[in-house]
Amino acid sequence: MTMTMTNPATAGRREWAGLAVLTLPALLASLELTVTNLALPAIGEDLAASGTQLLWIVDVYAFLLAGSLVTMGALGDRIGRRRLLLIGAVAYGVASVLAAYAPDAGSLIVARALMGVAGSTLMPSTLSLVTSMFADPRQRAVAIGVIVAAVSGGTAIGPLVGGWLLERFWWGSAFLLAVPFMTLLLIAGPALLPERRDAVTRRLDVAGALLSLGAVLPVVYGLKQIAADGPEVTSAVAVVTGLALAGAFVRRQRTLADPLVDLRLFAGRTFSAAAGTLALGIFVLWGSNYAVAQYLQLVHGLSPLEAGLWTAPSAAGVIAGSLLAPRIARRVRPSVVIATGLAVSAVGHLVLTRTQGADGLAVLVAGTVVVSAGLGPMMALATNLVIGSAPPHRSGATAAIASVVPQLGGALGIAVLGSVITAVYRGRISSAQVPEVARVPEVAHDSLSAAVAVAESLPERLASGLLGTARAAFVQGFHLTAAINAVLMAGIALLVVILLREDVRR
Repeated sequence: MTMTMTNPATAGRREWAGLAVLTLPALLASLELTVTNLALPAIGEDLAASGTQLLWIVDVYAFLLAGSLVTMGALGDRIGRRRLLLIGAVAYGVASVLAAYAPDAGSLIVARALMGVAGSTLMPSTLSLVTSMFADPRQRAVAIGVIVAAVSGGTAIGPLVGGWLLERFWWGSAFLLAVPFMTLLLIAGPALLPERRDAVTRRLDVAGALLSLGAVLPVVYGLKQIAADGPEVTSAVAVVTGLALAGAFVRRQRTLADPLVDLRLFAGRTFSAAAGTLALGIFVLWGSNYAVAQYLQLVHGLSPLEAGLWTAPSAAGVIAGSLLAPRIARRVRPSVVIATGLAVSAVGHLVLTRTQGADGLAVLVAGTVVVSAGLGPMMALATNLVIGSAPPHRSGATAAIASVVPQLGGALGIAVLGSVITAVYRGRISSAQVPEVARVPEVAHDSLSAAVAVAESLPERLASGLLGTARAAFVQGFHLTAAINAVLMAGIALLVVILLREDVRR
């Protein structure tokens, strides 16, 4: 008896056209967040929003988005991934309109919460549909690279689009931007996207869904609070509570015949190593981006729009890396491509340790471009390895894991690396033998942003001395985190080569 090997079906024009449709929610995911951040000053003025309310307008979206990903991925496996994507598109569009015309800050926070839940349907559905549309591993890797590039493209053009809208229209136009994206998706999606769902109807584990939400929300909240205010009792309790609920979620999933997340996937070395690499890579990327944004605005005094324009080249680096990597991986093992990219990123972080003086901006941009170009291959190929390691009937839940892992890794990166900068800053400020520093309010010793705020009310000579010392202290912390990131990238590159040495060419 002989066995014949069949190659996976090759995607045709319809699938590639469908991929173009799937770039819409991917592009919107990062574009919307960038534009919202730019709109915050206008929102605060028009709606008389407090500082806390402004934070919640941004954070409630991120919290509910991250917390709902696992549930929505599993739901897509049960009701159909295209159906969930289209339902999410309608809900996101409606919630965006509610946000645009919100009469007060409270209503806007509620609308943003709805946008977060609706947004959690988009990326898991997008990635799982890519998996089903592109059965050939090489084509799938290219398609996922395109999705990663679309997310980065939103980051690059966000400041331009947001600046243009906010100069000509009111702040609500930032949210109405989602409507044409979702309308195009609803028009083209039914014609170009296939429907995929499990052949066997399965019930959704509601208790597990609530546990997953309860696990992710406190962890993300606690990490964000640590990044903003440093370690405190409230943030620590939130993280510990989330971890406890995560443990309960894992125990429940192990006892169910039809779990939300099949934990046996993590027993596979390729899956767990790729997911871990993705988490650690985004840990470094988000933490670095957070530090760079502060450097541009607080050290160089740029506006948020100007800072966004200076960081746009780094997004181009991710786009280039994520698009080129799948083609290179046809000839070189994916683990080698990922590890090489991480090594390149380590070099970029070493460049960031040299940011100083008048040449700081040029060195900063060069370093961030190298960092992002090196991380682009990791983002595309590690995501492909995670999704390609799972059975087709679990593609929605697996895509949710590939989406939530970066969210958690990124939040942890901002909290940890942000805390390192804060600790160095406070230590340097406290030990500074500068009269101007000793004569200012103690709050200026907490962070550079606090020092900048205090300096606005001081006489010029006193303000200049404070800012010079405070900025120098921040830059020292920035350099330390860049050096830490360089070591992390080099270490992860070595682990990738070891753990994924037997991977196949995908």
